[in-house]
Amino acid sequence: MLITGLAVFAARVLDVSLGTVRTIATVQGRMLTAFVLGLFEVTAWLVVITAIVNQVVEEPLLAVFYAFGFSTGNVVGIFIERRIAMGHVAVKFLSHTKGPEIAAALREEGFRVTIFEGEGARGKVTELYIVIPRKRTAQVLKVAEGVEPGVFFVTESPGMIRRWTPDIPIRPTGWRAVFKRK
Repeated sequence: MLITGLAVFAARVLDVSLGTVRTIATVQGRMLTAFVLGLFEVTAWLVVITAIVNQVVEEPLLAVFYAFGFSTGNVVGIFIERRIAMGHVAVKFLSHTKGPEIAAALREEGFRVTIFEGEGARGKVTELYIVIPRKRTAQVLKVAEGVEPGVFFVTESPGMIRRWTPDIPIRPTGWRAVFKRK
């Protein structure tokens, strides 16, 4: 019974993890990814449910393995999705004092930044707007924090992006500049 319970737990973790990542892919409009993940998810679920349905009446503890597998699968799915970081993110920084310096530092790292001037409750602010692959979010935040510790920022998931181009390549420096074409 323990072996069956562990198998049910593992299979449930697999299918719910796939479901979590599939749901995020669906929300982002990644049809092919959602399709493939859905096939594997349902197959794993069918295997689990057929193995457990007849045995749950005799071994109610299998339902506990099933439930823990479901809950664990949600956590594992979120962890997997954060690691692969599909899609893009829009980051907005609001700075009272160092907006242009943050923009310069981000541009130095090869990021495209748009600057807006505005006014907040405490006076003039600079808004920096940047769209990046989600995998690079930590890097962007680190650069901005390096210029202005505690800078206010908001991230959001853009629904659709038109004509997004990768970040500006970093200019070669040092020995790499020798090979730069003119």
